[in-house]
Amino acid sequence: MSIILMAVGDTMSTLAQVGNPTPEAPPLSDKILQFVRYATWFAILSGILSIIYAGGRFAWEKWSGSGLQSPKMVAGAMIGGAVATSAGTIMNAVIGA
Repeated sequence: MSIILMAVGDTMSTLAQVGNPTPEAPPLSDKILQFVRYATWFAILSGILSIIYAGGRFAWEKWSGSGLQSPKMVAGAMIGGAVATSAGTIMNAVIGA
């Protein structure tokens, strides 16, 4: 029993000598963050363009009297925008920004 206690004591004294490490950014983390920023801008831009396109198509379908397919496009663009916005918030929480 005393051998086990001595081994635990030696282990604890060895672990106690380990210094407090300073945090470092992982390699290429700046490039990854830049890619995430570009992807965010691309998602925002594509969402805006899809809503503009769907709105124009909605007006054209309404004017020509054909079947309405564009309300689905507008709803899809809105849902896609909500998903993209949530993804950005989640990524900021994970990264810690």
